Amino acid sequence: MESSFKTQPLLLLLLLLFTFSSFTESNQFCDAGIGHGESACGVSSSSSKILIKGGTVVNAHGEEVADVYVKDGIIVAVKPNIKVGDDVTVLDATGKFVMPGGIDPHTHLSFEFMGTETVDDFFNGQAAALAGGTTMHIDFVIPVSGSLTAGFEAYEKKAKKSCMDYGFHMAITKWDEVVSKEMEIMVKEKGINSFKFFLAYKGALMINDELLLEGFKKCKSLGALAMVHAENGDAVYEGQKRMIELGIFGPEGHALSRPSLLEGEATARAIRLAGFVNTPLYVVHVMSIDAMEEIATARRKGQRVIGEPVVSGLALDGSGVWDPDFVTAAKFVMSPPIRASGHDKALQAALSTGILQLVGTDHCSFNSTQKALGIDDFRNIPNGVNGIEERMHLVWDIMVESGQISVTDYVRITSTECARIFNIYPRKGAILPGSDADIIIFNPNSSFEITAKSHHSRSDTNVFEGRRGKGKVEVTIAGGRIVWENDELKVVPGSGKYVEMPPFTYLFNGIDKADAEYLSSLRAPVKRFKSTD
Repeated sequence: MESSFKTQPLLLLLLLLFTFSSFTESNQFCDAGIGHGESACGVSSSSSKILIKGGTVVNAHGEEVADVYVKDGIIVAVKPNIKVGDDVTVLDATGKFVMPGGIDPHTHLSFEFMGTETVDDFFNGQAAALAGGTTMHIDFVIPVSGSLTAGFEAYEKKAKKSCMDYGFHMAITKWDEVVSKEMEIMVKEKGINSFKFFLAYKGALMINDELLLEGFKKCKSLGALAMVHAENGDAVYEGQKRMIELGIFGPEGHALSRPSLLEGEATARAIRLAGFVNTPLYVVHVMSIDAMEEIATARRKGQRVIGEPVVSGLALDGSGVWDPDFVTAAKFVMSPPIRASGHDKALQAALSTGILQLVGTDHCSFNSTQKALGIDDFRNIPNGVNGIEERMHLVWDIMVESGQISVTDYVRITSTECARIFNIYPRKGAILPGSDADIIIFNPNSSFEITAKSHHSRSDTNVFEGRRGKGKVEVTIAGGRIVWENDELKVVPGSGKYVEMPPFTYLFNGIDKADAEYLSSLRAPVKRFKSTD
C-alpha cells in the first residue's frame, strides 16, 4: 500500500507529460493544416452536399460550362443552373476548371528499401497528394520473404491511416507454385489486377527471364496487367563495379553506372517476351529516349504496350547528381536515373503524341539523413525522389502552358487513362453522374512555387526546389469532402478507402482472337507418312 501511494505522484507526472506531448503533437499537425481527427484541430464536418457553380467541367472526352452537384460522396448531376437548398455548401468556380482528381499510378509509401523506410506514410503522403490535387494513388505491395499474402496483409495495416482512396499493385520477387496460386487469390479475392517484375536490383528484387516468362503467362491467364521496371540488372551491377574501380563513389556514379542503353535493352527484352506470350505490358517510369523508342516501335506494330513517364523525368535533367554538395546531389538519385538534357523534351513529345499514355511519380521519398547512408558509396544511397504533391502542377505547367497538350488531354494523362487501364473508370477519372466525387477546382491564372519548406512531405529536400509555374489547384474534394481549400488541409486518418480493381481491362480485348489467329497460322504439326521400307 505504501509503495503504491509513493508511485502515484510519479504516475500523475507521467500522465501530465503524455497529455502535454499529445497536445503539442496535435497542435503541430494543426499548424500544418493537418487534423489527426475532426475534433483535433476544430475541423468541422464537411457538408455531405456540395454544389460547384459556373466552372468549366473538363473530362477526357470534352469540356462544358456546367454546375456539379455532389451528395454523399457521389456526383449526382452535371448540368447548367442547378438549384439547391440552403443545406448545400456552394463553391464558385467561375473562370476555373473543374476536373477529376488526379490518379497517381506509381507510388511507394511506407516502403522498406535499402536498409531504411520512406519518410512518407499512408497518411502524410496522401495528405501531400491531396494538397496537390491527386485524390487516388496505386501503391506497390512488396512480398514478405516472397509471400504475396504476407505482403498484402502488411500493406493493409500500413494503409489503415489513409485519408484518400488507394489501390495496390503487387510485386513478384520469386516463383513457385505457391506464388502462382497466390496471384490467383490476389486477383480473384483481393482486388489486385497488376503485377510488377523488377529487371533491376540484382540480389534483391530482380528476377530472371525464366521467372518473367512464367509471370507473364500467369498474368495473361488471370487477366492481370504485367508491369516491368526495365533496366538490365546484371549490366548495372557491372557498371557499378566499373565506377568503383575508377574511384567514382559519389552520386554521379549512380547515373554513370546505369546508362540509358541498359534501360532500352531491358525495355526491348520485356516487350519482346510479352509479345511472345501475347499479353499486355506496362512499362513503369520510362526515363529515356532509348526506352521510349522501343515502346513506340512496339505500338506501331500493334503490340499492347503502355508507357508511363514520371514527373521527374519530364521536368528535370540529370545535372543534379553532379552538384558539389552531397545532400543536393543525393536527393536526385533514383532508378532509372534522371537522364541528361534532351531526354526530358523527347518524353514530353512522346506524351503529347500518344506514344506514352499517362504520368506517374514513383514517389519514394527519403530525407537527407537517409540519403547520407551512401555518402561514401553511391550504391548505398536509397533510390527515390518526391512527386506525389507536385505532379498535377508540373504537368500542367510543362505540357498545357507550353501548348503541347489540351486541357482534355491533361485530364486524360493525369487521371482518366489510369482509371481505364486499371479498370476503375468511370467510377474514377471522370466528372459524370454516378462517379465518385473526387474533384479539383483548378485556377489556370494562379501560380505555384515549390519548396521543401512549404511542401507537405516529411522529407527535408525537394527535387523541384524553387520551381515556379502557372496554374494552381485551389480546391480538392475527395470522397465528397472538401480536403484542400484556401491553402489548408482538412484530412482525417482512416477516411480513405481501398479500391478493388477488377481484371481483364480493355487492354485484353481481342487477345483471345489474336491467339486463335496465331494457332491457325502455324500450319503445324505437319502430318508425315512413315516409310514402309
